[in-house]
Amino acid sequence: MQVAIVHDWLTNMGGAEKVVELIHSLFPDAPVYTLLYEQNNMPEDFARMDIRTSYLQRIPFARRRHQWLLPFMPAAIEAMDLREYGLVISSSTSCAKGVLTRADCCHISYCNTPMRYAWDFYQDYIGDKPWPLRNYIRRQLHWIRMWDRLSADRVDYFIANSRNVKNRIYKHYLREAEVIYPPVDTDYFVPGEAKAGKYFLCAGRLVGYKRVDLAVQVCSEMGLPLIVAGDGGELKRLKSMAGSTVEFRGRVSDDELLKLYQDCRAFIFPGEEDFGITPLEAQACGRPVIAFGRGGTLETVVDGQTGLFFDQQDTESLKFALKRFIDCEATFDPKVIRQQAEGFSVDRFLREFGSAVNERYKEFEEEQKYFASDHDDK
Repeated sequence: MQVAIVHDWLTNMGGAEKVVELIHSLFPDAPVYTLLYEQNNMPEDFARMDIRTSYLQRIPFARRRHQWLLPFMPAAIEAMDLREYGLVISSSTSCAKGVLTRADCCHISYCNTPMRYAWDFYQDYIGDKPWPLRNYIRRQLHWIRMWDRLSADRVDYFIANSRNVKNRIYKHYLREAEVIYPPVDTDYFVPGEAKAGKYFLCAGRLVGYKRVDLAVQVCSEMGLPLIVAGDGGELKRLKSMAGSTVEFRGRVSDDELLKLYQDCRAFIFPGEEDFGITPLEAQACGRPVIAFGRGGTLETVVDGQTGLFFDQQDTESLKFALKRFIDCEATFDPKVIRQQAEGFSVDRFLREFGSAVNERYKEFEEEQKYFASDHDDK
């Protein structure tokens, strides 16, 4: 059986890319098909993979501005030639699940999310852009939604990265999915030896929907030390609103991030994510999480035991949660917090995902045999 792995784009390392790396470890001979690949931004392990890109790779600015190419991605993903493969595993946050496969090829899609900007975050994505641009985006996303819905029918089996995403797969695609949570590297992210420091921490890509601006604004107003680790389009705006207690570290190494997790007072997670790996990394280091109580964090953070939720995505709600945390900070046990993260280990993911692929492929083979014999009878 020939196996291929498909991922949307490999231009920066994030949670979805870590999942691709682990899936590849289960199928080390499988080539990885992707729309775009920026080797300089990816770990060395990817340089040793057989990575095959689409024709979009030849566009000079594509790897730095892949968002601009969304209208062209469906055609590019469909142009990938996967005829030689009997099993295709797609890791999809956008278009990867839309690849074309043979009728006798089993396609299993690990869905990190249905296309957020086309569905749930559609209005946020349009935002307050100038009206000619808004109209253009509306027309493009109208077409993208139709393609996204139809291309979901090409998948034989969906695996969702959370119950939150499972519900959205059913809502948008009318398809069932089993849930296998992404992993956190609990062997690397471990508690430190020293007691927690005096600062709060935000870490990740600095983009609008992650709402790091809430943490910056509230900590500035309350005079609380906050370290922001990460880079992105929001950096300039965040710096303009930050008070003297907020420090920006930019993009940090894994070792630097580990140290920041270990020494922080608590990790602030003000965005709504489909799953969210950074809150689990913080918990693996024994640090509590203060998170917006929607999306994937409802499945990874235990309110009152490993962190606290705030109900509204605004400054007043986050400010109230920070005050609550300060009042009850001593009640959080690093061992209990660490134990919560251990349930999301790499070994658990590899075991569950490998088993699911084997079971779904066997089921697919049985269905193929059944339809073949039924046709012969006729």
